[in-house]
Amino acid sequence: MRQPLRDQAIGFMMRGPLKPPSDRIMSPILPVFSPFPIAFVRGEGVYLYDAAGKRYLDFGSGVAVSSLGHSHPAVVRAITEQAQRPLHVSNWYQIPEQYEAGEALIAHTFADYVFFANSGTETIDGAIKLIRQYQIYHKHPERYRIITIKGAFHGRTFAAMSACGKNTFPPDLPGFDAISFGDWDALESAITRHTAGILIEPILGEGGVQPVPLNQLRRLRELCTQHDLVLCFDEIQTGVGRTGHLYAYEATGITPDVLTTAKGLGAGFPVGAILANAKVGGCMQSGMHGSTFGGNPLACKVVSAVLAEITHTPFLDHVRTMGQWLWDQLTALTKTYPHIFSQVRGAGLMQGLVCGASLDNRSVALSLMEKGLLVIPAGQNTIRLIPPLIVTKDQIDEAIAILGDFCEDSSFSFRQHHP
Repeated sequence: MRQPLRDQAIGFMMRGPLKPPSDRIMSPILPVFSPFPIAFVRGEGVYLYDAAGKRYLDFGSGVAVSSLGHSHPAVVRAITEQAQRPLHVSNWYQIPEQYEAGEALIAHTFADYVFFANSGTETIDGAIKLIRQYQIYHKHPERYRIITIKGAFHGRTFAAMSACGKNTFPPDLPGFDAISFGDWDALESAITRHTAGILIEPILGEGGVQPVPLNQLRRLRELCTQHDLVLCFDEIQTGVGRTGHLYAYEATGITPDVLTTAKGLGAGFPVGAILANAKVGGCMQSGMHGSTFGGNPLACKVVSAVLAEITHTPFLDHVRTMGQWLWDQLTALTKTYPHIFSQVRGAGLMQGLVCGASLDNRSVALSLMEKGLLVIPAGQNTIRLIPPLIVTKDQIDEAIAILGDFCEDSSFSFRQHHP
């Protein structure tokens, strides 16, 4: 039987910098995470602070979640005000805050319908239902398979993991045809009389910040229209201003039928949403989908506050300007230190640095953390730089200086081992 936590275990969670707990201290948390040895006690803007008072430049944003940075006044105000009103009533009743947030999303996107969930992976499950229901509604129940991309990441439910071939608890759920990234001919060939739709990230996030070529996204739209398939964009990571547009599809000149969004939508508060056009959303009926917590007053109050900030034209202009500045500085870094970082990928303030063959991206992230810069590892041996959207030029320069110091240290080590 597990022993109760000792006082020092509680202290482990509060001190900084932290050391791994001894074998005598058992964490109450299921051992599915491998967190870096640090905890934060305060956040302000683009900075986080540990218990010792050390400041860290946050270019991870809680994996693209803290879109407005830490302790943003609009978010604090929304949470504080709603905390004095009903936090939760369930969808058995009308929720004015939910309608307000839904209307804001509809006003700024292609959507005719919105469904609120609690997380990104829940929106994927809901989107899969919409894709299949569209075909069922039109008397084609045999069309249930969904084409996806290997290396993508759609979440951790069984359906989301099975969709991109990342189910660590086999067997996979049936109904998905995962195609290798870049093999667009194979994707086109995968369309059969059983295909219901295509699910794709415009930029693979966890898959190494890999943008899908614009001409291929346009081709997917053509194919879906031609074969009466549902095109679903997973914009859980690319959405809510991250790429310099409210949603990345806006820069493509095409429109999906369904879009999933989460992460930055709540700026730190857990919330997600499914956006659907009338063609697909209108096929759903009462009782086909639902959520106890999804769309509760508190979550939706935050969504409205976040959208009010981000949808201002000057805000998105700022994101695009800062994204270009970050891109230029990172590109210069790869030219100076090609053996450290070989490539820059991404758009807006969602950019990835591909690490050299002799480096491991988690080790790189740990070294940068020790220097005061937080980044997030991703696939393809990449580190993600996804700062809060309020980041300034000076703060980007601060991050580049830290990256430069890391490159100098790594170059010295490299020269020692490669005379």
